[in-house]
Amino acid sequence: MKIFLLYLKQRRRGIVAALLFCTIFAVTFVLYHLPVMAVLYPTFICSVLGTILLIIDFRREYGKHQKLVRIQNMIDAASECFPEVEGIEDEDYQAIIHLLRDEQAEIRRKNAKHYEDMVDYYTIWAHQIKTPIASMRLTLQNEDTPLSRKLSGDLFRIEQYVEMVLMFLRLDSDSTDYVIREQDLDTIIRQAVRKFAGEFIARRLQLVYEPLNTTVITDEKWLSFVIEQVLSNALKYTPTGSITITLENEKTLRIRDTGIGIAPEDLPRIFENGYTGYNGRTDKKSSGIGLYLCKRICNNLGHTITARSIVDVGTIIDIDLAQTKLEVE
Repeated sequence: MKIFLLYLKQRRRGIVAALLFCTIFAVTFVLYHLPVMAVLYPTFICSVLGTILLIIDFRREYGKHQKLVRIQNMIDAASECFPEVEGIEDEDYQAIIHLLRDEQAEIRRKNAKHYEDMVDYYTIWAHQIKTPIASMRLTLQNEDTPLSRKLSGDLFRIEQYVEMVLMFLRLDSDSTDYVIREQDLDTIIRQAVRKFAGEFIARRLQLVYEPLNTTVITDEKWLSFVIEQVLSNALKYTPTGSITITLENEKTLRIRDTGIGIAPEDLPRIFENGYTGYNGRTDKKSSGIGLYLCKRICNNLGHTITARSIVDVGTIIDIDLAQTKLEVE
């Protein structure tokens, strides 16, 4: 109905002109005392014929409209997909569309080239910076002092940030190296926990973890990154108490902490890119990227990640590892 009303609006000048001419003829016949039926009868016949022609024209215009709608849903629609040119106006509009499409394609090409150059640069940078980090770690391993332990902790956080950069760059890459297969969940968890062992000891936090004795279909490297990010957040916002790792509902990995918790108004947005919330703004060290990457990675792997929290009580992160979408490689 909306399209028909728009069509009538488009043809309003012709319709008004026809009605105006009929009115002029009728008024003229009345002024000259001629039979008005001599005007009304041909007016009626012309109205019927005009209505038939209007319906035919509307069907043609509606067909053109549907074709254009289909083109709107296509990416890089080819020129031959446009309806046949039926006038100067159609030709002008299609010429404008072709110019805009070519300009858009050129912009996309430049943006893609710029993105590829940026990814290449930061990928090289991330790999290069790993060399001095490894060198500093070897140097610090030869010392066991409060200063060396503190520097080792800072160095570990630098390694995490570098790894975060690499993961961020690889997320949208066409060559993302997912290797989906059956993995032992305990092996992945132990690797992640081992990296944070020094921080658990230094901060006197208790780790509650018993072997889960289960396997999941996932990518070991990417899931390890997700677990490490969740553990890193739990450690960052848990000044005292414990962090517990359990398995719920057969395939749901649960990481619970007794930290400061997340404000209710922040909880729905913690997986958004760049969102830090009240705790992140207070801490001054949160980038708002870690949980966003976790969400993106879990989506790519076919997993789901959710959070529950109570302020000053703690936070629970659930990672549902049930896998039905991806096949084992």
